[in-house]
Amino acid sequence: MPTLSCLTSTRLYQDGKVVAEGFGADQVRAKLGEHPEAVLWLDLYRPALADLEAVAGEFGLHPLALEDAVQHHERPKLDRYRGHLFLNLYAVEFTDGTFAKDEISAFLTDRALITVRKSPSDTGRLVQRWDADAELGAAGGVAFLLYGLLDVVVDSHHDACQRIDEALDDVEDTLLEAGGAPRPVRMRGVGLRKMTAAMRRVVAPMPDLVGRAMRTDLGLVDEHLHPYYRDVEDHAQHTVDEVEHLRDRIEGLLQADLAEQGNVLNDVTRKLAAWAAIIAVPTAITGYFGQNLPFWGFEKFWGFLLSLGMIVTTATGLYLYLKRRGWL
Repeated sequence: MPTLSCLTSTRLYQDGKVVAEGFGADQVRAKLGEHPEAVLWLDLYRPALADLEAVAGEFGLHPLALEDAVQHHERPKLDRYRGHLFLNLYAVEFTDGTFAKDEISAFLTDRALITVRKSPSDTGRLVQRWDADAELGAAGGVAFLLYGLLDVVVDSHHDACQRIDEALDDVEDTLLEAGGAPRPVRMRGVGLRKMTAAMRRVVAPMPDLVGRAMRTDLGLVDEHLHPYYRDVEDHAQHTVDEVEHLRDRIEGLLQADLAEQGNVLNDVTRKLAAWAAIIAVPTAITGYFGQNLPFWGFEKFWGFLLSLGMIVTTATGLYLYLKRRGWL
């Protein structure tokens, strides 16, 4: 394989231990030849098409898989080709109120896990996971490398869900206050709803993806690794359930805030209607007594006092009645 123009990371594992790392892509064939029982991890960061074609020529990768690896925003999936598997998935991160997802494509051959990263991401957690489970890798081969990748990705989904849930706690306290929440708080709730929707698109396919990797016809996961893959599948399903719970919770909070705003509007409308009724009675009386026609008490001082008393009495009585009914 020729030297690649993109940034690469390499590790060679044998019996769960690292026997070589940091070597160039042009040394891959020689390293695999020196260690016939070892498996390779080759990471490519933003490779050019020529780089992927060089890797494809070395490992016999399918052109359609290369096309998916180049494209951005592919859905999470696992495809089977002759001689290798291709999967696409997303690691996510929620920090300081911002949501970010890192798309990762991977090719899985008999002796290599080739990851293609399309955005900046930290591979340190992946390496730490492999190093922490060295005993498991002794009998796992390349399936062990895939297990570590899936486990790290699913853990990132769960961590992001927990952080969104914590952020929602702060929003909930304000959204449920009397009188409705301020607009910035409501917009924060809407933003969390959008993040949760993005999370759902990333998380929802994962249980099926892990389940397909465990299929017996693939011959990838043996009895030794099967419980670990099953554990990752359970975590992925649990994360899907959490995302659905978050969606329902956010929708419920936004609906509750909308209902509270409606209650406030109804209360204001009721008060305006009550004051309009109070004002209407004096207006009707003064309008009657203000006609240019003779009437009882016309051009008499006691007639003025009578009209004034009727205004005060009716307005006060109507105010007390509406106050007792809770309209004021």
